[in-house]
Amino acid sequence: MGLRAVIVFIAALIILRTGDRRVFGKNTALDIVMGIVLGSVLSRAITGNAPFGPALFTSVVLMGLHRITAYFAFHYPKFGKLVKGRELQLIKNGQFQEDALAQAKITRNDLEEATRQNSVENLQQVKDAFIERNGSISIIKAD
Repeated sequence: MGLRAVIVFIAALIILRTGDRRVFGKNTALDIVMGIVLGSVLSRAITGNAPFGPALFTSVVLMGLHRITAYFAFHYPKFGKLVKGRELQLIKNGQFQEDALAQAKITRNDLEEATRQNSVENLQQVKDAFIERNGSISIIKAD
């Protein structure tokens, strides 16, 4: 099992390097799913719960599927929104977008935290705020 772990570790590095830098960066739903599924398949190769060769091959296929999906998401914005999600405007011209806040399940306390993290003193200084596809909140200061 130790030898399997070493081989899987090296194979995983190669698979990830041939894949996309985003997989474990700022994650969209597409990237999170890829990380979870890839980890599950590779763990089965280590523990012997799945045949070794087919598990590694499946990991390569998954990374290829991720790259193809990312390619189409880049070239076809509607497809990109489907697989990666879309941003949602929480504050527009200084006004809270109550429907968007409810949809995103974001409270005013969450927005206050985001303002502090974006070096903005308070919500009155916010012109626009978005919850991005990766779940982070972006703040645009008022002039």
